Amino acid sequence: MISDEDSQVPIWSYRVNLDKRVRSDHPLRRIRSALDLSFVRKAVAHTYGKKGNKSVPPEVIVRMMLLLFLDDIKSERELMRIIPERLDYLWFLGYGLDDQIPDHSVLSKARKRWGKEVFVSLFSQVVQQCVEAGLVEGSKIHVDASLVEANASLGSVKPLDPEVVKAIEQAAKEQVQKLDEQDDEQDPPSEGGDSSTGASVGRYSKTNRQFRSTTDPDATLVRQGGLKSALRYKTHRVVDDAHEIITAVETTTGAVDEASQLLSLIEAHEDVTEQGVRTVIADARYGSISNLIGCQKAKIRAHVKLLGEANRGKGRSEGIYSDEHFSYDPLTNTYRCPANEIMKPRRLHPQRQTWEYVTAKGTCLVCKLRALCTRSRTGRTIHRHRDQAVLDKARQIANSRAAKADLKRRQHLMERSFADAANCHGLKRARWRGLWRQAIQDLLIATVQNLRKLLRHLSQTDSGLAYLLTELLQCLSTLLDANLDVPCDQLTS
Repeated sequence: MISDEDSQVPIWSYRVNLDKRVRSDHPLRRIRSALDLSFVRKAVAHTYGKKGNKSVPPEVIVRMMLLLFLDDIKSERELMRIIPERLDYLWFLGYGLDDQIPDHSVLSKARKRWGKEVFVSLFSQVVQQCVEAGLVEGSKIHVDASLVEANASLGSVKPLDPEVVKAIEQAAKEQVQKLDEQDDEQDPPSEGGDSSTGASVGRYSKTNRQFRSTTDPDATLVRQGGLKSALRYKTHRVVDDAHEIITAVETTTGAVDEASQLLSLIEAHEDVTEQGVRTVIADARYGSISNLIGCQKAKIRAHVKLLGEANRGKGRSEGIYSDEHFSYDPLTNTYRCPANEIMKPRRLHPQRQTWEYVTAKGTCLVCKLRALCTRSRTGRTIHRHRDQAVLDKARQIANSRAAKADLKRRQHLMERSFADAANCHGLKRARWRGLWRQAIQDLLIATVQNLRKLLRHLSQTDSGLAYLLTELLQCLSTLLDANLDVPCDQLTS
């Protein structure tokens, strides 16, 4: 017999138990049991007063922000509208059916009050849980970066005041001049010479020194893939090779050079995982001389595609002798060219940290091999880095068979990490404005991705333990049914 539909909506319900309404294997139930947020209250206590209205508990605010990126909800207003409709959300946040959901402004006020330190701690705690679960091997890492569209349009870009532009350029000149003075005091290179590396000066492009967005001043104009310039940020990541856990995150403006972040990202990975890096894998954007030397000195194998390697022998250098045709004598600190002429050091390049070697004045002008050696009017020059021996060793490692295999794996591993963040958690575009707010977004997205991997691992572990327990019970049942006389100690083992 088919029953009729009951159109009478119950007005009251006294038997609603949200804990029973959320299934036992629900992802939010696992997140709540695995994630300890007790540190949040202590970390933000100093930002609250002792009098006035009681705020939303800090733990609840963090859970709301996790939901925002876990399910890629388009806005905080939308999140607050969805929460009363979702029993699992209410249970996860600790609300009842009749509780008042706070206004969306609670989240923005909390971010402004807390800063990004709380979210750094949250990310680090999840990474440490992954380490304890055996998901982080630590010694081999992959590094890459991705551009993120800023929450501002090109219409907001306006030219800066001439006085501001002049002040920015003057500050950059003073910084470069200071480095030049330090470099000029160095001695010429020798076999046992100074092994220090010079610092690099991070500078915006000429466009970003003259124009700035009035909506989001921290975002910078970046051109990508031949398309028009757009306001962007850049998120840098370290991904562990074992199970693709994100172990370090750094956020910069879109115009920052990726190579400048490599060594600091390695240090951040080692701090949070407490494990030393032995191999770092990255593309050609990280293949700068300073990175190769820095990794080699730190005893880290840099499996990095060398910067400019693909263009060697092309352009102006096509058809002329390469540097390999010039032999170096460490005893006399000189080069010998293919024409058997001596080349001596002339000066130290202040930014490249390389010494320039040249022949005696007028030697190249009358040389018979000039057409095969140089197209310069003044003659051929050879550049040698102050740490050339270290650099040669690093380049040898970067060109090894193991490095090529790791670079091939890096291509799909890093693309998968960023694609998952963009397609499932909203990495494509900034939700908020300002560099520190974008840093919070990047940290939350990485935290959510790591949580998903951690929960998947715990779920598989629980299933394996349940299977072993079932097998053990079946064995015990079989022994008891057979009435076998088995000692207790053997039965336990």
